[in-house]
Amino acid sequence: MVVQSKVILVVEDDHSLREAIERLLRAGGFECCAFAAAEALLAAPVQGAVACIVCDLKLPGMSGLELLGELRARARKEPFILITAHDTPGLFEEASRRGVAAYLSKPFRGTQLLDAIKAATGPRATA
Repeated sequence: MVVQSKVILVVEDDHSLREAIERLLRAGGFECCAFAAAEALLAAPVQGAVACIVCDLKLPGMSGLELLGELRARARKEPFILITAHDTPGLFEEASRRGVAAYLSKPFRGTQLLDAIKAATGPRATA
């Protein structure tokens, strides 16, 4: 799969939630490309601008925070939004320390995700 334009990348192993997020983003006016695992995103030939990455914390194989570390090691600077159903004490602080643009606990409202993406990718985010 080749990503060729400015898109939101989604990494979520739950098939139904991944599809729901894709529908939400498209309805919100975003183009998106979704992956079931962090390794699949890393293996994809991404061409063009990526606006933001929305990623689940618990994934098969590499976790969302491990993916963030790998992307930063590869000098990828896109805003990274972490979503999780496993909110534990200290996780928000750890995610913030690693530089996530937003942290959402599942279940979250669609408007929360759209607002987080808009805040992470808007004109003030790059200033």
